[in-house]
Amino acid sequence: MKILVLNCGSSSIKYKLFDMRSNEVIAQGGVEKIGMKGSFLKLTLPDGQKVQLEGEILEHRAGIEYIFGVMLSEKYGCIRSLDEIDAVGHRVVHGGERFNK
Repeated sequence: MKILVLNCGSSSIKYKLFDMRSNEVIAQGGVEKIGMKGSFLKLTLPDGQKVQLEGEILEHRAGIEYIFGVMLSEKYGCIRSLDEIDAVGHRVVHGGERFNK
């Protein structure tokens, strides 16, 4: 089972992809400066190598698509299909009256 965890901020998206069978993080990184000049995606590969990819990322949807593209890529990919992701979680900072605990 693979679980993608997201934390979207006003101009960033951080993510980790967990493989629950092996209890390992198989992908992690983030998109920074969404909607600004100089936006980029940074990721840490399973061997610890850090990579930064420049790109024009104008909105959060494009940031998510960029993350998926990298996860599926031949060079930096960790999955073959988005169908391998069984669940997605998102950090909630203020859930209002409904999500208060």
